[in-house]
Amino acid sequence: MAPEELDESPVDTIPETEEQTERDSEGSDELDLEVEVTSPSACERHVTVTVSRGDIDRYLDDAYSELMSTAAVPGFRAGRAPRKLVENRYQKEISEQIKGTLLMDSLSQVSEEQSFTAISEPDLNLDAVEVPEEGPMTFEFDIEVRPEFDMPKWKGLKLSRPVREFTDEDIDQQLEKMLTRFGQLVPHDGPASEGDYLTANITSTLDGKQVVADEERILRIRPTLSFQDGSLEGFDKLVEGVKAGNKRAGQVELTQDAPNEELRGKTVDVEFEVLDVKRLKLPELTEEFLQEMGEFESEEKLREAIQANLQRQLEYEQQQKIRGQITESLTQSADWELPPALLKRQNERELERAVMELRRAGFGEAEIRARENMLRQNSAASTAKGLKEHFILERIAEEESIEAEEGDFEKEIFLIAMQSGESPRRVRAQIEKRGLMDVLQNQIVERKVLQVVQDEAKFKDEPYEPEPMNVEAIHLAAGGEGADAIPEAKKEKTDDAEQA
Repeated sequence: MAPEELDESPVDTIPETEEQTERDSEGSDELDLEVEVTSPSACERHVTVTVSRGDIDRYLDDAYSELMSTAAVPGFRAGRAPRKLVENRYQKEISEQIKGTLLMDSLSQVSEEQSFTAISEPDLNLDAVEVPEEGPMTFEFDIEVRPEFDMPKWKGLKLSRPVREFTDEDIDQQLEKMLTRFGQLVPHDGPASEGDYLTANITSTLDGKQVVADEERILRIRPTLSFQDGSLEGFDKLVEGVKAGNKRAGQVELTQDAPNEELRGKTVDVEFEVLDVKRLKLPELTEEFLQEMGEFESEEKLREAIQANLQRQLEYEQQQKIRGQITESLTQSADWELPPALLKRQNERELERAVMELRRAGFGEAEIRARENMLRQNSAASTAKGLKEHFILERIAEEESIEAEEGDFEKEIFLIAMQSGESPRRVRAQIEKRGLMDVLQNQIVERKVLQVVQDEAKFKDEPYEPEPMNVEAIHLAAGGEGADAIPEAKKEKTDDAEQA
């Protein structure tokens, strides 16, 4: 997972306020703190901080001294009131003011003095903290941290690497996949078969009670129909031969990561009411169409572009295979317990990272949806694995001084833009708007780290066989989003049929 995988970018220090930065530049004295740290888990720290009475009085004195020249007290001109009267009148306001300053200064100092690396902001209840009239001030907070571990040996690993020389047949198959994006769905009066498209109403029930109702969903008939929370195997056999008006029913076992927590692990009945059957008519490779696809001068130029895209996909598969071996080797002793809250928060970040990598590698939306659903169905395991990978790769990046540079961002965004058909500027704006630049940065750094590990590794090449596209994936949870809520039906065109 990318340190895309963290809700907040990993930080080495707790952020400072502008006021604190100013104080530091003036060389303010360190606080006399007592700090007690306990470890509920490898990635959690509970910190109790005690601020001495001397520091509290020093901050109070500074605050009142600054206020004296402007303090307004009835019966006195501004700035002329006795200090005792100023202290009595402004006690509450000054107490709140120095509370914030003491907290920020204390947090900054704790961060610098402690050995842990924070990966989130402190969970601190400000309302529960008070500046006492006598004695020290104590506050406590929880914070998520990078686990401490001994770095595994990562130089000289023995790895296998998939390789393939792409043939004309490979290019033909990829061209057909590519053309489906520009195809037209036409009515088909005969019985349906694999590869055809159905428009169907989908209803899922549990013990006769309706859980999900989805209307006019377009489905391509493939061996597996993938929902966000489970898969229906043998979907092609189930609907083989159907015509408009027919109904077919199957069953889906929901995963332990299904969004509807009450139905996790249960099996729902899913019924398909077929509204019509269509087939995809592919466009001809005319000069006009070649220009529309990407301003290709000829079919030969198109095939060259497809071969380059296949090579990018192979590089992605190589990276995934190599990454899996590297992280398997490096995480063998990484048996840390990860907080459920951290895993839950990172689920979507991990999905975002995975989708961006797939787009960069040139995969089509149908393939991306299939892989995304697979990740959703095993979100807890995939997120935990991704976080452990990230922590180790981040340590290697620090040791080797590996960072993301502006040129790296431009390259990543350009490759994503090529696949999406949008301008790099628009893609960047979308990534920034969704707060995913840190995800992209982590993705870049991790890829660089993996390359460094590969440069130190010994490889054995093995043949690569692309997996056939046997999965039709849809953005729909068969078990619904919640036990009492039926999600709104969402009409969705598949990318294969977006020109229908």
